[in-house]
Amino acid sequence: MEIGKRPSLNTIVFDFDGTLAELKLDFSHMKVQLHQLATRDFALNVDVPNMPALEWIDVLCIQLRSRNGDHHELFRAMALKLIVEMEMEAARNGQLFPFTRTLLRELAHCGIKVAIITRNCGEAVRCVFPDMSAYCSTLLTRDDVPRVKPHPDHLLQALHRLGSTPESCLMVGDHPLDLETGRRAGTLTAGVSTGRVTEEDLLRSGAHMTARNCWELLQALRHAQWLTLPQGKTVR
Repeated sequence: MEIGKRPSLNTIVFDFDGTLAELKLDFSHMKVQLHQLATRDFALNVDVPNMPALEWIDVLCIQLRSRNGDHHELFRAMALKLIVEMEMEAARNGQLFPFTRTLLRELAHCGIKVAIITRNCGEAVRCVFPDMSAYCSTLLTRDDVPRVKPHPDHLLQALHRLGSTPESCLMVGDHPLDLETGRRAGTLTAGVSTGRVTEEDLLRSGAHMTARNCWELLQALRHAQWLTLPQGKTVR
């Protein structure tokens, strides 16, 4: 996307974990657990790779399908069950950031269309944010799409539901994967350092803008005049 002139944004799509909510999910431990499942119960000789857990499950299923026929379906079911259990444990101990509801309410009042997309399961998101439908009409979890981010379809499906275009959208997240999703879909991208990645690393990953959190990002968007609000509307 060309951003030589000031963009006119009417849509913001947020990641969830680490962006709008604090969920202490140990992804390294998750992959250790998956490794134990693959080696102990399915006799796969594999090392823990440098790739996200969901994609690694796909790789392991391909290996099992080529070797053991239908065993890959059982492995996928057991692996996803393990992940859901870890996600739900993190959700029960997680919470929204203090600004999240106010942020989403203000954006709605100002006519900004909002969606949330996440690789998490829907049950975990709703555990942390049970009244989400009052603040955000569009949620696409991994349960809702065939291909999760960073595949651009995850974001593009959200935009389709909102009746928005990539040119009018900002993708906001706390991880380089979120920025990659936005780039591939053709949106602007913004990074927040409320997760495990610093603002400097988010900028190095290609973020067009960064902030310490989503509330400060909103103020920065207003200051940069990236967010054109209807006359008489303000974001406090």
